[in-house]
Amino acid sequence: MSQSRHYSSRLSSCLSISPAVRDALANGAPVVALESTIISHGMPYPQNVETARQVELIVKENGATPATIALIDGKIHVGLGDAELEHLGKSGKSAIKASRRDMATVLSQRLLGATTVSGTMVAAHMAGIAVFATGGIGGVHRGAELTMDVSADLTELGRTPVAVVCAGAKSILDLPKTLEFLETQGVPVVAYGESRQFPAFFSPDSGLLAPWSMQTPQQVARLIKTNTELGLMTGQIIAVPIPNEYAESSAEIERAIDIAVRESEEMGIKGKECTPFLLQRIVELTGGASLTANIALVKNNARVASQISLSLASMVSKGSLS
Repeated sequence: MSQSRHYSSRLSSCLSISPAVRDALANGAPVVALESTIISHGMPYPQNVETARQVELIVKENGATPATIALIDGKIHVGLGDAELEHLGKSGKSAIKASRRDMATVLSQRLLGATTVSGTMVAAHMAGIAVFATGGIGGVHRGAELTMDVSADLTELGRTPVAVVCAGAKSILDLPKTLEFLETQGVPVVAYGESRQFPAFFSPDSGLLAPWSMQTPQQVARLIKTNTELGLMTGQIIAVPIPNEYAESSAEIERAIDIAVRESEEMGIKGKECTPFLLQRIVELTGGASLTANIALVKNNARVASQISLSLASMVSKGSLS
């Protein structure tokens, strides 16, 4: 169980946990995991580092301890200092995008790795952290029936019990197939808020309904706690719609997405290079509007994740579902 006083049994020789995160875990206090690919590959320096610090501050202001995760000098660092954030931000795309598949190689070769959703989930679970805030998850790519291009995020959600607070999946993906794949993996997908619509990252409405809807941090915390008590080794998706004031530009962004997807197909860009290309191209086509929206939704997800983690820590300490 995340937030457990017995977290030490899960520690590995590969883990380097910051003093602040270690103390929070030891005391059963709320902790929120944060990925690092958004820093290295999500936006340019110094905006990436500034955003990372702002997101960490939001987590702290909402009562939790932030734990940004990256692979540095042969260790999985859970909780980064300012110098490490700077190093990662300045390294940018020279850092390796590290999912579960890449972690052992990156660590054994002492390379710099920025964790994806998949990699962050693995590290968070090892450290005993149950709640993770990110932008959006990967999914089934368009044309996957021919390419078999399915993000490792989805299989990770099926086998690693970490709740992923996100803005759904990016609409550059095949969203109906993504939801079908998650159902096959046994992953609860929860629309957070008043609507049961599954959000599509930049848009609060994908046109698809999530299987479940919850409106409070307490409801989500009860789900996470019960999932653990049942021994179900699956993650959960807590899909939070983008704030309304940024959703207004969603139509413009969707048009840019269609153009970017077409260009990527014409250029033969595939695999893990596809998403970074598409996101950068969408930023260019929207004059930066997509990046502004991206930052806003990440901050909002961090706020919601902190509230959920706070509620979960309280429930665990009381030993109840009330």
